Amino acid sequence: MRRSLSLLASALLVLALGAPAAAVAADGDDGSEGFTIKDPGITESSGLAASRQHKGIYWTHNDQDKGAYLYAVDSKTGDTVATITMTGVGTPRDIEAISIGPNNEIYVGDIGDNDGVEWSFVWVYRLPEPKQLKDQTVQATQYVVKYSDGPRDAESLVVHPKTGRVYIIDKQEDGGHLYDGPAQLSSSGTNVFKPVAPIDLWTTDAAFSPDGQQLAVRGYFGGIAYEWNNGKPKRQGRLSVPLQGQGESVTYTPDGSTLLYGTEGEQSSVEAGSVPGADGKSPSGDGSSSADGNGDGDGDGSNDNLTRAAVALGVGLVVLYGLKRLFRRRS
Repeated sequence: MRRSLSLLASALLVLALGAPAAAVAADGDDGSEGFTIKDPGITESSGLAASRQHKGIYWTHNDQDKGAYLYAVDSKTGDTVATITMTGVGTPRDIEAISIGPNNEIYVGDIGDNDGVEWSFVWVYRLPEPKQLKDQTVQATQYVVKYSDGPRDAESLVVHPKTGRVYIIDKQEDGGHLYDGPAQLSSSGTNVFKPVAPIDLWTTDAAFSPDGQQLAVRGYFGGIAYEWNNGKPKRQGRLSVPLQGQGESVTYTPDGSTLLYGTEGEQSSVEAGSVPGADGKSPSGDGSSSADGNGDGDGDGSNDNLTRAAVALGVGLVVLYGLKRLFRRRS
């Protein structure tokens, strides 16, 4: 990494000591309040996508699993209600992203490459979302993807909900690029993705709004909302991303009213956040890592101090977890 890990740790501590508690979304049974993924087999949830035909269901996956698995999680209970085994694909290397395109087709990005950025190609898988939620195998189509400017590490794949075009955002600490794929992917040849717009974030995931007019991009320490602008993203402002252990995923609720943010780890939480423009308000201008909190200014501040101390301790554990995971992947 070009920046020292101590700098990242410091950034986390600054965010923790300055961030108020995240706001809770409006009541709803579509996951808009957030939920906890309870499946003990899901420990590295790296992508999240809201189902459009199964209310309250969210698809996720581990980034490095023992097979080509997808999990349907019921946001009402946090339980996995279906495990999908993809057939017709090779052994996944590092699945990092999931998105749902037109006609309820699921796209999966086997696009991670953080052990030296050495893969000359990566894969995208496409499969129909099952109409019945049960454990089953589903035939998928595998696409070979190359980048026009050489190997990239990426964790973000998005599919435009209207056109079905696939995009990838590479992951770089100083900001990456949005890569544009062919209008239609080919399963018989190589699909070359080209950079078309800069993305000013160390990106861990992204999502299109259901109407395709907005692109939400998140990283470990914040997020950015872009107006899609017919494929020429125009920056709107910062997203209020909750402070999480290792923030990896983002998706809109099916009605587009709420953004949901996920993280890795056992019993990982999915937290709700506001959508810029959904309530007539602008995106956050300061890039804070939490939604705006409320306070009346009364009291001696002891509760705030205790809360901040607890958050700081938690962040210290997060840093240790991140260092351990980084060294494991680079060993």
